[in-house]
Amino acid sequence: MQRDELADFLRRRREAIRPAEVGIADGPRRRTSGLRREEVAMLAGVSVDYVVRLEQGRSSHPSTQLLGALARTLRLSDDERDHLFHLAGHQPPPADGVARLARAGLVRMLDLLGDTPALVLSDLGEILAQNRAALLLTGDHTDFTGDRRYAVYRWFTDPALRAVNPPEEHEQYARRLVADLRATAGRRSGDPTVTALIERLQSESADFRRLWAEHEVAVRRSDRKTFLHPWVGRLRMDCETLVTPDQGQQLLVLTPADTETRERLDLLRVLGTQELPTGPTPQ
Repeated sequence: MQRDELADFLRRRREAIRPAEVGIADGPRRRTSGLRREEVAMLAGVSVDYVVRLEQGRSSHPSTQLLGALARTLRLSDDERDHLFHLAGHQPPPADGVARLARAGLVRMLDLLGDTPALVLSDLGEILAQNRAALLLTGDHTDFTGDRRYAVYRWFTDPALRAVNPPEEHEQYARRLVADLRATAGRRSGDPTVTALIERLQSESADFRRLWAEHEVAVRRSDRKTFLHPWVGRLRMDCETLVTPDQGQQLLVLTPADTETRERLDLLRVLGTQELPTGPTPQ
């Protein structure tokens, strides 16, 4: 761990970020260049004291999860993110596969979408980043580990999570997940991560085996999905998926499908952030 270099890099990246880039008003009395340390702490989900110690070269060894949160907060490019990991004494996330951080450009798009729920996902359905509106709608889905990172795995192995969606949509949603996984498996033929995930799903879920045997293939692009929110009730959302050129990551944007849903989303924003139950992702 190169503490002094890490401290200098984090401080310079913090000073280079404009508050508006992360949804913070840049008032006339603001004297700090870039973000304040307490703003970085708030956005990354760490204490202000730890950010101070990082920038002063006095920190303990940061975890990969913390480095990922800092990379997202500071809008680091892929090269900058890798440099951050190296300075902290870690290997950066692999360039390919599912264990990647959301691309900096996609994270900026999350900020620009403001009150429109939006998420960045890997091609296996792992949520890599969410904006505040998406957190209010679905809860935080970025802290899962192991196979539970993947929406398709959670759907077929934990039926309790299906309560977020009405029963009449369960079959259609399950088919979409399996058809999209089939397309990913074809595109990433021989990838051990994908192969192992499919094998575990076949072993653990008869429902998955049934749908997988039908060999339906369909890349997720757009559809309509209903959420049963614990605070505001039924929300009908149109889901539009934008895919990166290498098809490795997706930007999922959710917009209200009718006036009633729009009004309920407005109410949800007023209610603010509280801890929500973590249900299936809106992939």
